[in-house]
Amino acid sequence: MKRLRIERWSGQLLTPRTRTRTIQPCCLRQQQQKLASYTARSYSSSSAAKHPSPDDELVFEDEGEHPELSASDYPSIPSYPSPLPSAALESAKLAALHARLGIPKKLPLQTMARTLVDPSADPHKHFNNASLAQLGGSIMSYHVSEWLLCTYPRLPMTVLFAAQYAYSGPKTLQLVAREWGVETAAAPGEEVDPGLLQFSKLEPGTKYGANREGGTVRPDSRSYYRRGISSRVVYDDEFGDAIPKLKDQNEPLPAELAYSNFVKAVIGAIYLHSGAEPAKTFVKRHILSRHLAMPGLFQFKLPVRELSRLCNREGFEYPVARILSETGRLSRHPVFVVGIYSGKDKLGEGSGPSLQEAKTRACVASLKAWYLYSPGKDVPVPSDMESGKGAGERGWEPVHIDMGEVIH
Repeated sequence: MKRLRIERWSGQLLTPRTRTRTIQPCCLRQQQQKLASYTARSYSSSSAAKHPSPDDELVFEDEGEHPELSASDYPSIPSYPSPLPSAALESAKLAALHARLGIPKKLPLQTMARTLVDPSADPHKHFNNASLAQLGGSIMSYHVSEWLLCTYPRLPMTVLFAAQYAYSGPKTLQLVAREWGVETAAAPGEEVDPGLLQFSKLEPGTKYGANREGGTVRPDSRSYYRRGISSRVVYDDEFGDAIPKLKDQNEPLPAELAYSNFVKAVIGAIYLHSGAEPAKTFVKRHILSRHLAMPGLFQFKLPVRELSRLCNREGFEYPVARILSETGRLSRHPVFVVGIYSGKDKLGEGSGPSLQEAKTRACVASLKAWYLYSPGKDVPVPSDMESGKGAGERGWEPVHIDMGEVIH
């Protein structure tokens, strides 16, 4: 037999003095089950809190009166290191970021919120962006490297590493994320807005990277080994930098790495929810659309010698320097213009305050003209064949493959 609690219905009719201040629990087991239902965190987008049923208003008449319970008698609700997935649907910052970037609607807000949670903030693999960043970083590196190799097929490996870092390095991705309007949270926690980037910040003065304790993953990490270009291609990352040994994935990290992991995670999430073509379009719009001054990446130690070796390898005539014009030879500020010729072909020219300086600059200009050869900005890349856009009537046309830089 059940009875209704009349005091709840008539409580609004009582005066403040006669109204009871403490409400007795209807059933201890029901209260424990209700509180325990909030302790399970789910990463599904369909999970939602249920409203209490009308049965909670009922009290079994055969049960005795329970004494008043203190706060310590109730099971404690645990605090999570990151916001719940259900909070992503109520975040105005997250919805604005999703719309600002033009992300496809197939990508839900719960996944977008997950891209903003670094492993240093939440170590659970189902709630951080570690897996998405790994996938997105590989996709971004693939599209950037294929575009550089097809657009500039004669780039030396050192310049290719520098260009790859300039387009998709941590510092560049940090600038990209800040241009998107992404802000960082002061500290990670459950109460943080899901639209903020959450990570454990590195203390000032702490070493991070290859210079810290732990070393790198290279097998020839000792000092007497020579770290050449071939070993950098095999053992190092896509930028030619040594990969440090990570003691713990959840340790604090610099802000630029947290920002870069977020951008990579967004690309990985787009790839999983929308496919390869939207992910490639996103990389083109936000990464490859940035201007990079390629001639400023070159540094030559012996340009005259390297140019002569290059002409010898390609079968050209030996390069000869010729004075094109000069002014103020006997003044304090003379200017000489020197051109480099291989037979009747002019390779390049340069100006300087002395003949030797003008000759060196002319050789540098000739080498840059050779290495920066490009068939065009809209050159087809191998990934165009996946979507069928680059096939056309002729099919795939192989790109130019150069012999590489001159070794002297």
